[in-house]
Amino acid sequence: MLSINPFDLSQPNNEDTEKQILRIALISELDSVNLFEQLAFVSKDTKAKAVFHNILKEKKEHIGELETFLLRSDQEQMEGLAEGTKELEKLDEAN
Repeated sequence: MLSINPFDLSQPNNEDTEKQILRIALISELDSVNLFEQLAFVSKDTKAKAVFHNILKEKKEHIGELETFLLRSDQEQMEGLAEGTKELEKLDEAN
C-alpha cells in the first residue's frame, strides 16, 4: 500500500494533511504489528521468534508515539477517544 505516495504533492500541505499523514503512519505500523506477530507465530526458529518479538515491541512503541502525536494534533480525535472509552466502560459495567 505505502510503496506509492497516497498524496497529491501538487496540493498545498495543510493541517488536515498532517493529520492524514499521521493516520497513514499508524496504519503502516499496525500492519507491521500484524505481520510480525504472524511471522513470530509460524517461525520454528527460536532466534527468529525473538527478533520478531523485539521488532513487535518497537512497533508498538511507534504506535504509541503516533497515537499520542495525533491526539495532540486533533481535538476531535481526542474527544472520540474519550467517548469511546466511556462507551467501553458502560459495557464493562453491564457485564
